[in-house]
Amino acid sequence: MFKAIFQLPRTVWLLGLVSLFNDSTSELIYPLVPLYLASVLMAGPKALGLIEGIAEATASLLKLFSGVLMDRRGHAKGWVAAGYGLAALARPLFYLASSWPAVLVLRFADRVGKGLRTSPRDALLAGAVDEKRRGLAFGLHRAMDNAGAVLGPLLAAWLLARGVALKEVFLWAIVPGMITVALALLIREPPTIPAASRQPFSWRLEGFPPAFKRYLLVLALFTLGNSSNMFLLLRARELGLPEYQVPLLWALVSGVAMVFSTPLSALSDRLGRMRLILSGWAVYGLFYLLLGINGFHAVLLWPLFAFYGLFLAATEGAEKALVADLAPRERLGTAYGWFNLTAGAMLLPASLLFGWLWQGVAAEAAFAFSAICALAAALLLRFWVGRAA
Repeated sequence: MFKAIFQLPRTVWLLGLVSLFNDSTSELIYPLVPLYLASVLMAGPKALGLIEGIAEATASLLKLFSGVLMDRRGHAKGWVAAGYGLAALARPLFYLASSWPAVLVLRFADRVGKGLRTSPRDALLAGAVDEKRRGLAFGLHRAMDNAGAVLGPLLAAWLLARGVALKEVFLWAIVPGMITVALALLIREPPTIPAASRQPFSWRLEGFPPAFKRYLLVLALFTLGNSSNMFLLLRARELGLPEYQVPLLWALVSGVAMVFSTPLSALSDRLGRMRLILSGWAVYGLFYLLLGINGFHAVLLWPLFAFYGLFLAATEGAEKALVADLAPRERLGTAYGWFNLTAGAMLLPASLLFGWLWQGVAAEAAFAFSAICALAAALLLRFWVGRAA
């Protein structure tokens, strides 16, 4: 497998490096936002759900928009570079945020950047390799992305442990953000990228096979129970994990995902994408059921969150590779736009519902609801989407 990894095209490796530095910046900020909201700005789970839901759902529309335009123009690099540049500009400005609406604006800007770049970047990756190496390419990309997600929280934990104020940690996002933009500008679009599509856009997904449409519906159900990961960090803190260990816990998740993303995604090239996704969604459901238990000892959070890292490793690359398997090659940008729109748009109701269940009913109800959605989606993927595919 190592030989196959090093034989992947330059575009795959460069996009991986871009994601590594981008995520080291993003994950430096990400695990601190719920702590900043709760301990400095005095905002609760409802505000967190509103912030994450609006930012992610709105950005998801841009993922579809950028994917459709990429198919029509046949170019992706401009969208990718602009998206990473906007995010790099927004993240250090958290230092100036003095209220939760200001945090909302900055999270929105960060996610708009993600919306501009994600679908064109995924189409670039899918177009850079043949069908037999899709899982491997997406797995390597996710591994490097998660490597950055390890470095960011480790840096945040080190800074907090040395007594740096929570607010001042945000300024450390400047340098890796600049490196991210510089690397993005070096990307060259491979000649294997699909030619520009002249087919008209359709909200009814005309021209896409039934299996792809069913896959999006099942993904929507799963995402309804897949609210912001910030709730997981907030729950860990509520269960007694010290504040400085919260970034380390998230670094553990990313570290496990980094180690296993490439081999598990490559395994989907041989055993099938759906088998791997089914296993990952089952792990997700069990994780949420356990985390919802009151009195869960803080020490047990470490193996439990490592378990969650396996879910990410098994699904992140395979879910995206399955899109390319089910969609027409000349409409990959639009296909990834629909995939990202479906996953992102559902985050608004998912986060709002999760925050309401947690604060209005009980944490156990919120986590149980997410587990039920995941297990129901797994059954539909196996017996409904699998039959159409």
